[in-house]
Amino acid sequence: MSHANAEKKSDMPELLAPAGDGASLRTAAVCGADAVYFGTKFMNMRDTAGNFELSEIKNVTDFLHSRGMKGYLTLNTIVYNRELPKVRRILETAKSAGVDAVICWDAAVITAAKELGIPIHLSTQASVSNIAALRFYANMGVSRVVLARECSLEDIREIHAAAVAEGIDCEIEVFVHGAMCVSESGRCFMSTAVFKKSANRGQCIQPCRRLYRITDVEDDGNSYLLGEDYVLSPKDLCMIEHLDELKGAGVSAFKIEGRSRSADYVKTVVTCYRTAIDAFADGSATPDMLSGLKARLADAYNRGFSEGFYFGPDDDWISPGPQPRVKKVFCGEVVNFYSKIGVAEFLIRAGTLKVGDRILVYGKNTPAGYHDVGEIQVEHESVESVSRGERCGIKLPFTVRPKDKLFIVRDKEQQSG
Repeated sequence: MSHANAEKKSDMPELLAPAGDGASLRTAAVCGADAVYFGTKFMNMRDTAGNFELSEIKNVTDFLHSRGMKGYLTLNTIVYNRELPKVRRILETAKSAGVDAVICWDAAVITAAKELGIPIHLSTQASVSNIAALRFYANMGVSRVVLARECSLEDIREIHAAAVAEGIDCEIEVFVHGAMCVSESGRCFMSTAVFKKSANRGQCIQPCRRLYRITDVEDDGNSYLLGEDYVLSPKDLCMIEHLDELKGAGVSAFKIEGRSRSADYVKTVVTCYRTAIDAFADGSATPDMLSGLKARLADAYNRGFSEGFYFGPDDDWISPGPQPRVKKVFCGEVVNFYSKIGVAEFLIRAGTLKVGDRILVYGKNTPAGYHDVGEIQVEHESVESVSRGERCGIKLPFTVRPKDKLFIVRDKEQQSG
């Protein structure tokens, strides 16, 4: 049963999921997130994600509130003076739409949000890593701080204890899963320097994730590949086995990174973390169960897993590149869905779909759904496979819509076979 419509367990931190587009938004909701964070097509740290039009904020917020969830608008880039009027318009729209908080760190955005009475969550871009900084921002009206990625578990525990001792009413949020940046709190200039695409404006094209060649400038320019390691590319964060320790340190919200990733990524990661949080809440979490969830997370896009800085610097933090155990391959799209019989009509646009294949379907207004194909019909006759240009019917256990995308999911052995 989906957790999304249930009351959040009051003694457990909030599960905060990324929503880079409509499909991810709806997927996060049905998979059990307590809240989502999303951006408009202006001034958020994932400018390359699908994002939402300003006119869509009300619909997004209404959808979330109808499910008992919260929605936080990201407005977390640096802001230039000429953009202040636009910032104001965005915040006024967010206010009227009933957004639950704005995630930001620029003083101009904080000031404007405070004037409008919008709750403020301080972005990790602010690099808060001590009680003095948390106190400063709390005094400015910030109700939640996303701590610097560089904070250890002990740092978090000390900051929270000091805040409680001082009576500071400010929640702590931390990242528990997803991509990490080689630069301090993600404030990188490499993309700007090389490609004139600013990471601090949400436009990073990740030159750090590439394989580089070194050249010997003193000996006829001999060059060498640097090796198998992508030396500037960290592994992904994964803390699913340590959520109880984070909660015990005073964390109020667990954040999943991934607004540039797809709806199937959101489905896998949110489902796993929802399961783990609920298991910790009812005392059923075991090392074997958590280890199994971590293995399942490897099905989603990842660069290998690390525990970041939570237990001190990780000597094994370099990623050898993307390492998902499975890969989705585009196959076609939904033409129609016959709800009375639960059958989708697909148009195959690439490759071959066979009985026994595992498929993934999602779209702008459709959460990601997986299904193992048991039967394929063409003109009401069962067939073993269909190829490019053909139409077919497949019975599904979930609702889909015309123009939703169809993918075949293959594991590594199938990809290499």
